Amino acid sequence: MDRIKEKMNSLRIEADEASSKVEELQKQVKTLEQENLQKEHEITSLTHKNSGLEAEVDKLETQLKDAKAMAEESGMHGTQNETLQRRLQLLEEEAEEADKNLRETNDKLRQTDVKAGHFERKVQALEQDRDQWESKYEEMAKKYAAVQKELEDFQAEIGNI
Repeated sequence: MDRIKEKMNSLRIEADEASSKVEELQKQVKTLEQENLQKEHEITSLTHKNSGLEAEVDKLETQLKDAKAMAEESGMHGTQNETLQRRLQLLEEEAEEADKNLRETNDKLRQTDVKAGHFERKVQALEQDRDQWESKYEEMAKKYAAVQKELEDFQAEIGNI
């Protein structure tokens, strides 16, 4: 009788531990899903920023071409030529800076994409763990019910004696 009670107590403890583990894993899954959503928002933001920088690069390249064309046409005009050369230099620097920003944004986008993939795999692994724990919990609950029934039968037999 004591042995059965001990077994029931151990099954209860195991069931409680499995239940708390399932809750913990569900919290982890929720946290990872929130992080994944943040990363997706960051990807969207970086993609938008990337598009804006590409448009700016195109605009600056067009201005650079225009400035070069104007510089060639006004080769005879000294001060105007110097002004255009300065403007051309500034536009080239701006284009280089925009290109640098574009490369950095693309790198960040790639890194964020890799991280998002990593978190998705982690979420899948945690969901599998959770499913295993849930099935283990269900199995333990069935065992507990069977032991409970055995105990009740045993108590009924003892009561009949």
